[in-house]
Amino acid sequence: MENFYIILVVILFALAISDLIVGVSNDAVNFLNSAIGSKVAPRYVIMIIASVGILVGTTFSSGMMEVARKGIFHPDQFYFSEIMVIFLAVMLTDVVLLDIFNTLGLPTSTTVSIVFELLGSAVAVALIKIKHLGQSAGDLGTYINSGKALAIISGILLSVVVAFTVGSVVMYLTRLVFSFNYKKTFKYFGAIWGGIAITAITYFILIKGAKGSSFLTSDTTDWIKSNSTLIIIYSFIGWTILLQFLYWIIRLDILKMIVLVGTFALAMAFAGNDLVNFIGVPLAGLKSFQAFIADPSTDPDGFLMVALTGKAVANTYLLLIAGMVMVITLWLSKKARKVTETELNLSRQSAGSERFGSSMLSRTLVRGAMDVSNAIDKITPKSMKLGISNRFDDTEYRESIKNRADAPSFDMVRASVNLTVASILISFATSMKLPLSTTYVTFMVAMGTSLADKAWGRESAVYRITGVVTVIGGWFMTAITAFTVAFLIALVISWGGIIAIVIFVLLALFVVLRTHISFHKKENEKQKVRRLADDDLRNENIMNRCSLEVRNMLKSVVLIFNETVVGLTNEDRKSLKSVCKKVDDLNTDAKYLKNNVHNTLLKLQEEDGETGHYYVQVIDYLREMAHALSFISNPSYDHVDNNHKPLLQMQIDELNDFRDSVTDLFDSIILTIEQNAFSNIPELIEKQQIILDRLGSGRKNQIKRIKKEEAGTRNSILYLGILNEIKNFLLQSINLVKSQRDFVEYQIKSKG
Repeated sequence: MENFYIILVVILFALAISDLIVGVSNDAVNFLNSAIGSKVAPRYVIMIIASVGILVGTTFSSGMMEVARKGIFHPDQFYFSEIMVIFLAVMLTDVVLLDIFNTLGLPTSTTVSIVFELLGSAVAVALIKIKHLGQSAGDLGTYINSGKALAIISGILLSVVVAFTVGSVVMYLTRLVFSFNYKKTFKYFGAIWGGIAITAITYFILIKGAKGSSFLTSDTTDWIKSNSTLIIIYSFIGWTILLQFLYWIIRLDILKMIVLVGTFALAMAFAGNDLVNFIGVPLAGLKSFQAFIADPSTDPDGFLMVALTGKAVANTYLLLIAGMVMVITLWLSKKARKVTETELNLSRQSAGSERFGSSMLSRTLVRGAMDVSNAIDKITPKSMKLGISNRFDDTEYRESIKNRADAPSFDMVRASVNLTVASILISFATSMKLPLSTTYVTFMVAMGTSLADKAWGRESAVYRITGVVTVIGGWFMTAITAFTVAFLIALVISWGGIIAIVIFVLLALFVVLRTHISFHKKENEKQKVRRLADDDLRNENIMNRCSLEVRNMLKSVVLIFNETVVGLTNEDRKSLKSVCKKVDDLNTDAKYLKNNVHNTLLKLQEEDGETGHYYVQVIDYLREMAHALSFISNPSYDHVDNNHKPLLQMQIDELNDFRDSVTDLFDSIILTIEQNAFSNIPELIEKQQIILDRLGSGRKNQIKRIKKEEAGTRNSILYLGILNEIKNFLLQSINLVKSQRDFVEYQIKSKG
């Protein structure tokens, strides 16, 4: 029996390593976004600072470990065997849940997930005990620490409102003081702002966080606590004088220092607050096992876990090992970058391509906000409105970053506010041993500062609000899903024993591997398109890349068209389903390029007007061709999937002839573009016209079949639609060739 529980402890720690990886991939967004979004330093510098912050912060997380041991349930009411079921259900749920959110690129709360998983699994095991002992549902409070759980949940939800409100207010006041032309103002007030920011970070992380440290003695923490007022005063005076002195001597960029120190502080706060979410349960499991084997005569089904009711003091070396795993993940995880992109997209200062769409709720909120704004505007004196407008005028700032290849999402003033406010709130919660969600706080602070900074303009507000609502909705789904899944897993393990454990471990491994493979496949496909839209574009660069993209698109079009015809004529549903997926990817790529036209054109030099015109034409043609293909493949799949009658043999023969002719034409077009042999265009047009004439004949033949009642309604709708869409992408293909010819001729003239 002892060997069985040794295996369970090993499984818990294996899941802990996996949980550290998937958890950090999601939570990295919390402390990296401000530094990365403001481009305060090269990425490797930001990563080094964050890594050091994580390693230091791990040693301050010992006090938070009690949440996993006794924060949600009363461990002294559960036997050792029951405690291990609870912990195993929690870890299995957490690994899979966080990995799914990472794959979707949505930031979620590791704190909320662990709290509700503990609650769900503990309730499941408690209900089994209640039934076995003949108790009533009212006795559930004997096992569940409902008061503490409710306080934790309330604190987490309250943090959303507090973080958004505080972030908005502080950002608004800060922008009024410094404006977007902050370099002028910072000569006089920069050191004071730096002193306030770094002092706040020092107080809440060093002073309050020291109580949870695994290496500071009680005498040291008592001394810090009793002298906190003096430390705050001396810290503010010292930092202010030092920053001002360094500015005078070496022109120190005070804002850059605040952002980098804030990144370190927030990474440290993250590790101190969230490490419990990843390894708290396995460490509690290890403590339980150690208490169990200390008395060899005990029965796992009769040994109450009183040992977990004491004070939790984690081993510093174990904490540092966990910190190293987090740091390695931080550097290597691609999923962490995707989650980061989501928040930067919602908080960036400029408008442009938006990840999220519009919704009725977002439109209603924007209209309401505009009505309130207009009402306030009417009663505000003109001089005050003019003064505020000047402080929030970002025209000069936009011009300064317009032609930068690495343009920041927002400036360092906002980044400093994000980091300072979030660090204070998270560190304060850590000091109070409340598992306040770092994700909720940092995300809502970032959204609050974005709103106050007028980043949500009329061109982007509805999309940004939809994105925020989507993320918040995901948070509620986290809670519901975490509770439900952990509840069910705990029930099944309690009944199924070792067989259920093996099945769930294998299932978790399968899900993680499956999402990992799917994620990397999608990311690799996206990179091919993003290189075209995001690179430093100039005349020759855009010509070469667009030429390559045109050829690739034409190859994809003819390949997908051929596969669609074969799948339709053979009634191969699986093949058509695969084709539809390829068309969706093609449309996604074309849409990405189309939505980024504005940003791409801004990167071009003013004299590259003809180049920009060419680029816009190419993107339009690519988009239209992708649309035409989708209107062929999707109806074909629906026709077969709904088990409608197959095509007539004469229709199959016609489609096969069109397939051969279209393939021949596209091969010629691709060769023409590769060799810049545009003298062949008349021949291409002639081939195109022959196919178009045959398409006309095909339509007439179908009309005759309809009149003779040889073809049904579904058959006719499908076939006539296919013929029409073949015509559309044939026309666009020749347009592409002509655009390429015009651009090459322009290049020759401009060089001559």
